Amino acid sequence: METSKPSTTVIDPYKTLGVSRDADGATIKSAYRKHAKSAHPDAGGDVDAFSRLTASYELLLDPVRRKIYDDTGYDPQLTDAKDLEGLLMLDTLVNEIILDERQPGSFDPVAAMRRRLTDKIVNTRFHILELERHRGRIRNHMDRIGRRPESDVLGRMLNARCDAIADAIGKAEAEIKVIEQAYSMLEGYSYELEAETPKAAE
Repeated sequence: METSKPSTTVIDPYKTLGVSRDADGATIKSAYRKHAKSAHPDAGGDVDAFSRLTASYELLLDPVRRKIYDDTGYDPQLTDAKDLEGLLMLDTLVNEIILDERQPGSFDPVAAMRRRLTDKIVNTRFHILELERHRGRIRNHMDRIGRRPESDVLGRMLNARCDAIADAIGKAEAEIKVIEQAYSMLEGYSYELEAETPKAAE
């Protein structure tokens, strides 16, 4: 499946502050003070970079947010909205893998996630085509309706149906972008399957 390769803007707070994943509060505060001196806008630093530094510092000092980040790899306040939607979609697929009772190594969960996402895109595109065909039929009816009274009740109703379909198409197209975002986050991953043992000669 070809994707538009959306950019992923998930911020790693540990990398931003330059600390290890087991850094304690004192180490985190020290690292923040060190980076903040040069990163602060008043000292000629970049506003966005300083904002990311501060957000990373606040996350790592909050034990609840830090645990959630360590467990899931994302934090709503450090993640672009598009990326967060893609991550949540991947999170659902990861839950399905966890519940799969097949032995690890007997199947490729990464490939399974890619197939699921590809199927979602195909199904959503098919849904869009169906909506567009339905909208085309409505417009065809509108063109064929002859005498239209001043109130044009039918015209308003049919136009409302077209508007509702246009909204549904927009939502479906937005969903495809989220799926593509989730798919792009799987780039670079592979999975090692167990080697099949040769059957003994009979």
